[in-house]
Amino acid sequence: MNAPSAYPLAWPGGYPRTERPQSSKFNVTLHKAMTDLEGALRLFGSDTGKKVSDVIISSNVTLGQSRPPDPGVAVYFTWDDEQRCIAVDRYTKVEDNVRAIYYVLEARRTEMRHGGLTIVRAAFKGFTALPAPEDWQSVLGLTGQSVTPDEIKRVYRQLAKSAHPDSGGSEAAMARLTAARDAALNAVGQYHE
Repeated sequence: MNAPSAYPLAWPGGYPRTERPQSSKFNVTLHKAMTDLEGALRLFGSDTGKKVSDVIISSNVTLGQSRPPDPGVAVYFTWDDEQRCIAVDRYTKVEDNVRAIYYVLEARRTEMRHGGLTIVRAAFKGFTALPAPEDWQSVLGLTGQSVTPDEIKRVYRQLAKSAHPDSGGSEAAMARLTAARDAALNAVGQYHE
């Protein structure tokens, strides 16, 4: 599997996106949310006796933009000899999505304390990391900073003519193309409609 990127957001393939993120009741800064998440990852590894390594926190936050149009966060890490991913885009703020991932990890720590490693392993089957989608620019054949949503949709429709199973393509080819379109629209700040 290709290593996911920290920036831009590498949303795991097969994870549906939240259509309408909502505000949360969390009252946390991004710095505090990140510090707590890193601590929870360390403690989770310690509690389970299985090292947590290769942590990549993927989002659209950059030094110049702390409020990206797509606030999703995906945390990739290796645990119990498998790459895992917890991805959340439920909330409108990046720090709230980071906080939600922290609470998911804390719930697994509670399961470990009360149910043991077998229960945690069963719960983590759903967090097995799927490959991050391919770079949308290479799939769609688009380059440059000024790509528009209309251009993305036009290229998608054109490529779908040959990728669709009814036109000699395959479900896998169509899924790859659709994932690239969705990633492109997210990258330019317009969620897929």
